[in-house]
Amino acid sequence: MTKNITLAHGNGGEENNELISKVFYKAFENDILSKSEDAAVIHNGELAFSTDSFTVSPIFFPGGDIGKLAVCGTCNDLAMMGAKPKYLTCSVIIEEGFAIRDLEKIVRSMKKELEINGAVIVSGDTKVVPKGAVDKIFINTTGIGEIRQRGISSNNITKDDLILISRDVGRHGATIFAAREGIEFSSALQSDCASLSLQVNALMEAGVKITALRDATRGGVAAVLNEWARQSNICIEVDEESIPVSEEVYGSCEMLGFEPLNLANEGTFVLALPKEHVQKALKVLHGFENSSNAVIIGKVSDAYLKKVILNSSYGTKRFLDLPTGELLPRIC
Repeated sequence: MTKNITLAHGNGGEENNELISKVFYKAFENDILSKSEDAAVIHNGELAFSTDSFTVSPIFFPGGDIGKLAVCGTCNDLAMMGAKPKYLTCSVIIEEGFAIRDLEKIVRSMKKELEINGAVIVSGDTKVVPKGAVDKIFINTTGIGEIRQRGISSNNITKDDLILISRDVGRHGATIFAAREGIEFSSALQSDCASLSLQVNALMEAGVKITALRDATRGGVAAVLNEWARQSNICIEVDEESIPVSEEVYGSCEMLGFEPLNLANEGTFVLALPKEHVQKALKVLHGFENSSNAVIIGKVSDAYLKKVILNSSYGTKRFLDLPTGELLPRIC
Protein backbone atom coordinates (compact mmCIF):
# COMPACT_ATOMS: atom_id res chain seq x y z
CA MET A 1 0.00 0.00 0.00
CA THR A 2 0.95 3.64 -0.43
CA LYS A 3 1.83 5.61 2.71
CA ASN A 4 -0.97 8.12 2.20
CA ILE A 5 -4.59 7.99 1.05
CA THR A 6 -5.19 8.83 -2.60
CA LEU A 7 -8.42 9.40 -4.50
CA ALA A 8 -7.95 5.94 -6.01
CA HIS A 9 -8.61 4.44 -2.57
CA GLY A 10 -12.24 5.51 -2.90
CA ASN A 11 -12.90 4.19 -6.40
CA GLY A 12 -14.52 0.88 -5.48
CA GLY A 13 -11.74 -1.02 -7.25
CA GLU A 14 -8.43 -2.65 -6.40
CA GLU A 15 -7.04 0.15 -4.22
CA ASN A 16 -10.30 0.46 -2.31
CA ASN A 17 -10.36 -3.29 -1.63
CA GLU A 18 -6.76 -3.17 -0.46
CA LEU A 19 -7.50 -0.30 1.93
CA ILE A 20 -10.48 -2.13 3.42
CA SER A 21 -8.69 -5.46 3.81
CA LYS A 22 -5.35 -4.18 5.11
CA VAL A 23 -6.56 -1.39 7.40
CA PHE A 24 -10.20 -1.76 8.42
CA TYR A 25 -10.60 -5.53 8.30
CA LYS A 26 -7.28 -5.92 10.07
CA ALA A 27 -8.71 -4.02 13.04
CA PHE A 28 -12.40 -4.94 12.91
CA GLU A 29 -12.61 -8.40 11.32
CA ASN A 30 -15.34 -10.68 12.62
CA ASP A 31 -17.60 -13.39 11.17
CA ILE A 32 -20.28 -10.94 10.02
CA LEU A 33 -17.95 -8.34 8.50
CA SER A 34 -15.77 -10.90 6.72
CA LYS A 35 -18.69 -11.99 4.53
CA SER A 36 -18.28 -8.68 2.63
CA GLU A 37 -21.93 -8.34 1.69
CA ASP A 38 -23.82 -5.16 0.77
CA ALA A 39 -25.45 -5.31 4.21
CA ALA A 40 -24.70 -7.22 7.40
CA VAL A 41 -27.10 -10.03 8.30
CA ILE A 42 -27.82 -9.77 12.04
CA HIS A 43 -30.29 -10.84 14.73
CA ASN A 44 -30.33 -14.56 13.85
CA GLY A 45 -30.77 -13.84 10.15
CA GLU A 46 -33.89 -11.73 10.62
CA LEU A 47 -32.45 -8.28 9.92
CA ALA A 48 -30.10 -6.60 7.44
CA PHE A 49 -28.04 -3.60 8.56
CA SER A 50 -26.10 -1.16 6.34
CA THR A 51 -24.56 2.31 6.33
CA ASP A 52 -23.28 4.61 3.58
CA SER A 53 -21.97 8.16 3.19
CA PHE A 54 -22.62 10.37 0.18
CA THR A 55 -20.37 13.16 -1.10
CA VAL A 56 -21.44 13.35 -4.75
CA SER A 57 -20.39 16.36 -6.83
CA PRO A 58 -22.45 18.06 -8.20
CA ILE A 59 -25.15 17.59 -5.57
CA PHE A 60 -27.91 18.09 -8.18
CA PHE A 61 -27.61 16.10 -11.40
CA PRO A 62 -29.89 14.86 -14.19
CA GLY A 63 -31.99 12.06 -12.71
CA GLY A 64 -31.47 12.86 -9.05
CA ASP A 65 -29.64 14.65 -6.29
CA ILE A 66 -27.63 13.79 -3.18
CA GLY A 67 -30.81 13.28 -1.14
CA LYS A 68 -32.35 10.75 -3.53
CA LEU A 69 -28.97 9.04 -3.78
CA ALA A 70 -28.62 8.80 0.02
CA VAL A 71 -31.92 6.99 0.50
CA CYS A 72 -31.64 4.83 -2.62
CA GLY A 73 -28.08 3.83 -1.76
CA THR A 74 -28.83 2.48 1.71
CA CYS A 75 -32.22 0.99 0.85
CA ASN A 76 -30.71 -0.74 -2.19
CA ASP A 77 -27.96 -2.27 -0.05
CA LEU A 78 -30.64 -3.72 2.24
CA ALA A 79 -32.65 -4.98 -0.73
CA MET A 80 -29.59 -6.79 -2.08
CA MET A 81 -29.77 -9.04 0.98
CA GLY A 82 -33.44 -9.82 0.38
CA ALA A 83 -34.56 -7.31 3.01
CA LYS A 84 -37.45 -4.87 3.08
CA PRO A 85 -36.09 -1.45 4.17
CA LYS A 86 -37.80 -0.33 7.39
CA TYR A 87 -35.86 2.24 9.43
CA LEU A 88 -33.14 4.72 8.45
CA THR A 89 -31.02 7.28 10.23
CA CYS A 90 -29.91 10.49 8.51
CA SER A 91 -26.82 12.49 9.46
CA VAL A 92 -25.78 15.60 7.55
CA ILE A 93 -22.66 17.75 7.57
CA ILE A 94 -23.52 21.13 6.07
CA GLU A 95 -21.18 23.91 4.99
CA GLU A 96 -21.81 27.36 6.41
CA GLY A 97 -23.68 29.45 3.85
CA PHE A 98 -25.51 26.53 2.22
CA ALA A 99 -28.92 27.62 0.87
CA ILE A 100 -31.93 26.50 2.94
CA ARG A 101 -33.88 26.28 -0.31
CA ASP A 102 -31.45 23.65 -1.64
CA LEU A 103 -31.57 21.75 1.64
CA GLU A 104 -35.37 21.64 1.47
CA LYS A 105 -35.18 20.31 -2.10
CA ILE A 106 -32.78 17.57 -0.98
CA VAL A 107 -35.02 16.61 1.94
CA ARG A 108 -38.07 16.42 -0.36
CA SER A 109 -36.16 14.00 -2.60
CA MET A 110 -35.34 11.86 0.44
CA LYS A 111 -38.98 11.86 1.55
CA LYS A 112 -40.14 10.68 -1.88
CA GLU A 113 -37.71 7.75 -1.95
CA LEU A 114 -38.58 6.78 1.62
CA GLU A 115 -42.22 6.52 0.58
CA ILE A 116 -41.30 4.33 -2.40
CA ASN A 117 -39.41 1.97 -0.08
CA GLY A 118 -41.99 2.07 2.72
CA ALA A 119 -39.27 3.20 5.13
CA VAL A 120 -38.99 6.03 7.68
CA ILE A 121 -36.23 8.18 9.18
CA VAL A 122 -36.17 7.48 12.91
CA SER A 123 -33.01 9.26 14.06
CA GLY A 124 -30.43 11.71 12.81
CA ASP A 125 -27.74 14.28 13.45
CA THR A 126 -26.89 17.69 11.98
CA LYS A 127 -23.49 19.38 11.98
CA VAL A 128 -22.64 22.76 10.44
CA VAL A 129 -18.97 23.45 9.70
CA PRO A 130 -17.14 26.62 8.64
CA LYS A 131 -17.10 27.56 4.97
CA GLY A 132 -14.50 25.50 3.13
CA ALA A 133 -14.38 22.69 5.73
CA VAL A 134 -16.74 20.56 3.60
CA ASP A 135 -18.00 20.86 0.03
CA LYS A 136 -21.62 22.05 0.44
CA ILE A 137 -23.20 19.00 2.09
CA PHE A 138 -22.31 15.40 2.98
CA ILE A 139 -25.00 12.89 4.02
CA ASN A 140 -24.77 9.58 5.88
CA THR A 141 -27.68 7.15 6.00
CA THR A 142 -27.85 3.93 8.00
CA GLY A 143 -30.64 1.44 7.49
CA ILE A 144 -32.25 -1.64 8.99
CA GLY A 145 -34.45 -3.96 6.95
CA GLU A 146 -36.47 -7.09 7.56
CA ILE A 147 -35.08 -10.06 5.62
CA ARG A 148 -37.77 -11.70 3.47
CA GLN A 149 -35.61 -14.36 1.79
CA ARG A 150 -32.74 -15.90 3.70
CA GLY A 151 -29.53 -17.30 2.28
CA ILE A 152 -28.81 -14.64 -0.36
CA SER A 153 -25.02 -14.31 -0.37
CA SER A 154 -22.18 -13.50 -2.73
CA ASN A 155 -20.27 -16.33 -1.06
CA ASN A 156 -22.65 -19.04 -2.34
CA ILE A 157 -22.44 -18.73 -6.14
CA THR A 158 -21.87 -22.03 -7.99
CA LYS A 159 -21.80 -23.50 -11.52
CA ASP A 160 -25.56 -24.00 -11.24
CA ASP A 161 -26.03 -20.22 -11.54
CA LEU A 162 -26.32 -17.81 -14.44
CA ILE A 163 -25.45 -14.10 -14.20
CA LEU A 164 -28.04 -11.46 -15.08
CA ILE A 165 -28.06 -7.67 -15.11
CA SER A 166 -31.16 -5.59 -14.50
CA ARG A 167 -30.60 -2.85 -17.09
CA ASP A 168 -28.08 -0.93 -19.21
CA VAL A 169 -24.88 0.04 -17.42
CA GLY A 170 -22.80 3.14 -16.73
CA ARG A 171 -25.49 5.83 -16.73
CA HIS A 172 -24.74 7.32 -13.32
CA GLY A 173 -21.00 7.62 -13.86
CA ALA A 174 -21.40 9.12 -17.34
CA THR A 175 -24.05 11.57 -16.12
CA ILE A 176 -22.02 12.77 -13.15
CA PHE A 177 -18.91 13.29 -15.27
CA ALA A 178 -20.87 15.21 -17.91
CA ALA A 179 -22.55 17.40 -15.28
CA ARG A 180 -19.26 18.04 -13.49
CA GLU A 181 -17.38 19.00 -16.63
CA GLY A 182 -20.21 20.95 -18.29
CA ILE A 183 -20.44 18.53 -21.23
CA GLU A 184 -23.76 18.73 -23.04
CA PHE A 185 -25.05 15.74 -25.00
CA SER A 186 -27.69 16.06 -27.70
CA SER A 187 -29.67 13.29 -26.00
CA ALA A 188 -31.19 13.36 -22.52
CA LEU A 189 -28.60 11.32 -20.65
CA GLN A 190 -29.49 10.97 -16.98
CA SER A 191 -28.51 8.89 -13.97
CA ASP A 192 -30.16 5.52 -13.36
CA CYS A 193 -30.51 6.46 -9.67
CA ALA A 194 -33.56 4.56 -8.38
CA SER A 195 -34.82 2.42 -5.52
CA LEU A 196 -34.56 -1.30 -6.27
CA SER A 197 -36.55 -2.80 -3.39
CA LEU A 198 -39.72 -3.05 -5.50
CA GLN A 199 -38.01 -5.26 -8.10
CA VAL A 200 -36.35 -7.44 -5.47
CA ASN A 201 -39.64 -7.83 -3.59
CA ALA A 202 -41.41 -8.80 -6.83
CA LEU A 203 -38.77 -11.45 -7.53
CA MET A 204 -39.23 -12.96 -4.09
CA GLU A 205 -43.04 -12.87 -4.31
CA ALA A 206 -42.81 -14.70 -7.66
CA GLY A 207 -40.90 -17.50 -5.95
CA VAL A 208 -37.58 -16.81 -7.66
CA LYS A 209 -34.72 -18.47 -5.79
CA ILE A 210 -31.95 -15.89 -5.58
CA THR A 211 -28.34 -16.91 -5.01
CA ALA A 212 -26.78 -13.42 -4.90
CA LEU A 213 -27.61 -9.79 -5.61
CA ARG A 214 -25.34 -6.75 -5.75
CA ASP A 215 -25.99 -3.19 -6.91
CA ALA A 216 -23.17 -2.08 -9.19
CA THR A 217 -22.18 1.24 -7.61
CA ARG A 218 -18.54 2.38 -7.34
CA GLY A 219 -16.35 0.26 -9.60
CA GLY A 220 -19.38 -0.71 -11.66
CA VAL A 221 -20.21 -4.17 -12.96
CA ALA A 222 -16.51 -5.03 -13.23
CA ALA A 223 -16.08 -4.62 -9.46
CA VAL A 224 -19.18 -6.70 -8.65
CA LEU A 225 -18.16 -9.62 -10.85
CA ASN A 226 -14.59 -9.67 -9.54
CA GLU A 227 -15.74 -9.51 -5.93
CA TRP A 228 -18.12 -12.40 -6.56
CA ALA A 229 -15.46 -14.47 -8.30
CA ARG A 230 -13.11 -14.03 -5.34
CA GLN A 231 -15.70 -14.53 -2.62
CA SER A 232 -17.20 -17.71 -4.13
CA ASN A 233 -13.91 -19.03 -5.58
CA ILE A 234 -15.35 -19.31 -9.09
CA CYS A 235 -14.75 -18.07 -12.61
CA ILE A 236 -17.39 -15.84 -14.19
CA GLU A 237 -17.52 -15.78 -17.98
CA VAL A 238 -19.33 -12.81 -19.51
CA ASP A 239 -20.41 -12.34 -23.13
CA GLU A 240 -19.34 -8.79 -23.99
CA GLU A 241 -22.05 -8.28 -26.62
CA SER A 242 -24.83 -9.22 -24.21
CA ILE A 243 -24.08 -6.35 -21.81
CA PRO A 244 -26.59 -3.54 -22.46
CA VAL A 245 -24.98 -0.11 -22.91
CA SER A 246 -27.01 2.88 -24.10
CA GLU A 247 -25.81 4.85 -27.11
CA GLU A 248 -25.26 7.91 -24.91
CA VAL A 249 -23.04 6.05 -22.46
CA TYR A 250 -21.18 4.21 -25.20
CA GLY A 251 -20.53 7.49 -27.00
CA SER A 252 -19.28 9.25 -23.89
CA CYS A 253 -16.99 6.32 -23.08
CA GLU A 254 -15.56 6.37 -26.60
CA MET A 255 -14.95 10.11 -26.34
CA LEU A 256 -13.49 10.09 -22.82
CA GLY A 257 -11.69 6.74 -22.76
CA PHE A 258 -13.85 5.10 -20.08
CA GLU A 259 -14.87 1.44 -19.84
CA PRO A 260 -18.67 1.17 -19.39
CA LEU A 261 -18.27 -1.82 -17.07
CA ASN A 262 -16.15 0.29 -14.69
CA LEU A 263 -18.61 3.18 -14.45
CA ALA A 264 -20.80 3.57 -11.37
CA ASN A 265 -24.51 2.80 -11.39
CA GLU A 266 -27.11 3.73 -8.79
CA GLY A 267 -30.17 1.82 -10.00
CA THR A 268 -28.65 -1.24 -11.66
CA PHE A 269 -28.05 -4.60 -10.01
CA VAL A 270 -26.40 -7.88 -10.89
CA LEU A 271 -28.10 -11.19 -10.09
CA ALA A 272 -26.83 -14.75 -9.73
CA LEU A 273 -29.67 -17.23 -10.09
CA PRO A 274 -30.08 -21.00 -10.57
CA LYS A 275 -30.61 -21.71 -14.26
CA GLU A 276 -34.16 -22.98 -13.74
CA HIS A 277 -35.25 -19.65 -12.19
CA VAL A 278 -33.78 -17.32 -14.82
CA GLN A 279 -36.74 -17.05 -17.19
CA LYS A 280 -39.16 -16.38 -14.35
CA ALA A 281 -36.82 -13.68 -13.04
CA LEU A 282 -36.54 -12.02 -16.44
CA LYS A 283 -40.33 -11.98 -16.80
CA VAL A 284 -40.63 -10.21 -13.44
CA LEU A 285 -37.90 -7.68 -14.19
CA HIS A 286 -39.27 -6.87 -17.64
CA GLY A 287 -42.45 -5.69 -15.93
CA PHE A 288 -40.58 -2.70 -14.50
CA GLU A 289 -39.69 0.30 -16.66
CA ASN A 290 -36.17 0.62 -15.29
CA SER A 291 -35.37 -3.08 -15.76
CA SER A 292 -37.21 -3.68 -19.05
CA ASN A 293 -33.91 -4.57 -20.75
CA ALA A 294 -32.74 -7.04 -18.08
CA VAL A 295 -30.72 -9.81 -19.69
CA ILE A 296 -28.44 -12.80 -19.11
CA ILE A 297 -24.82 -11.69 -19.42
CA GLY A 298 -22.80 -14.67 -18.30
CA LYS A 299 -22.29 -18.00 -16.59
CA VAL A 300 -20.18 -19.55 -13.86
CA SER A 301 -17.32 -21.90 -14.73
CA ASP A 302 -14.07 -23.18 -13.25
CA ALA A 303 -11.83 -22.05 -16.11
CA TYR A 304 -9.77 -19.58 -14.03
CA LEU A 305 -10.80 -19.51 -10.39
CA LYS A 306 -11.30 -16.06 -8.85
CA LYS A 307 -11.18 -14.43 -12.31
CA VAL A 308 -13.67 -12.81 -14.67
CA ILE A 309 -13.37 -13.55 -18.39
CA LEU A 310 -14.85 -11.32 -21.07
CA ASN A 311 -15.75 -13.23 -24.25
CA SER A 312 -15.93 -11.11 -27.41
CA SER A 313 -18.02 -11.74 -30.51
CA TYR A 314 -14.77 -12.38 -32.39
CA GLY A 315 -14.00 -15.46 -30.33
CA THR A 316 -11.30 -13.77 -28.26
CA LYS A 317 -11.09 -13.75 -24.48
CA ARG A 318 -9.59 -11.34 -21.98
CA PHE A 319 -9.61 -10.92 -18.24
CA LEU A 320 -11.91 -8.26 -16.85
CA ASP A 321 -9.98 -6.98 -13.85
CA LEU A 322 -10.97 -4.84 -10.90
CA PRO A 323 -10.82 -1.15 -11.82
CA THR A 324 -7.62 0.59 -10.78
CA GLY A 325 -6.55 4.21 -10.56
CA GLU A 326 -8.50 7.33 -9.81
CA LEU A 327 -11.51 6.79 -12.11
CA LEU A 328 -14.23 9.26 -11.04
CA PRO A 329 -13.99 10.53 -7.44
CA ARG A 330 -17.02 11.96 -5.60
CA ILE A 331 -19.38 9.79 -7.68
CA CYS A 332 -21.75 8.95 -4.84
